[in-house]
Amino acid sequence: MTRLYLVRHGRAAAGWNVDPDPSLDDVGRRQAAEVADALTSFGPMPIISSPLQRCQQTAQHLAAKWNADVRIEPAVGEIPSPPDHTMETRVEWLREAMRGTWNDVARTSGEHYLAYRNEVIQALRRLTDDTVIFSHFIAINVVLGAAISDDRLVIASLDNCSVTEVVVGIDGSLAIDSIGREADTLIR
Repeated sequence: MTRLYLVRHGRAAAGWNVDPDPSLDDVGRRQAAEVADALTSFGPMPIISSPLQRCQQTAQHLAAKWNADVRIEPAVGEIPSPPDHTMETRVEWLREAMRGTWNDVARTSGEHYLAYRNEVIQALRRLTDDTVIFSHFIAINVVLGAAISDDRLVIASLDNCSVTEVVVGIDGSLAIDSIGREADTLIR
């Protein structure tokens, strides 16, 4: 049995329609320090991060406390936006996608979205050590959906720096131990 702590990154300095890879803003940096303080007593353990700045910057606070390295894992990265969307139109695409299911998104935007979902799940199932993973709203929701066999993109409205605990069984099954704090505002 492997316990995973899935941390949504701190608040970004720019939205998904402005910057494809924003850093954290002042609030996000404070959130990252607070979540590091909350997780310190659980480790040290391996730390994994999405390749995007906001996740890496959030992870660095905990890595500094544990004097640990952060392994970058593209499989826990952000959901890709469709190639035919501009920076300005991708938020509307995501809003619409978040109202539906993975099968809806695959039908309207391409089968590669099912591959993205499966890559997130498989990456976590391969972990054999308790691990802290700094990732994104949709990627964490992928894991929640897999644990409860729910095809919706959004299972929980996770807040920045919320911590969701999931257990991976020896058979690769996923079970939710706790869902992180929910946000009161989203891009919906």
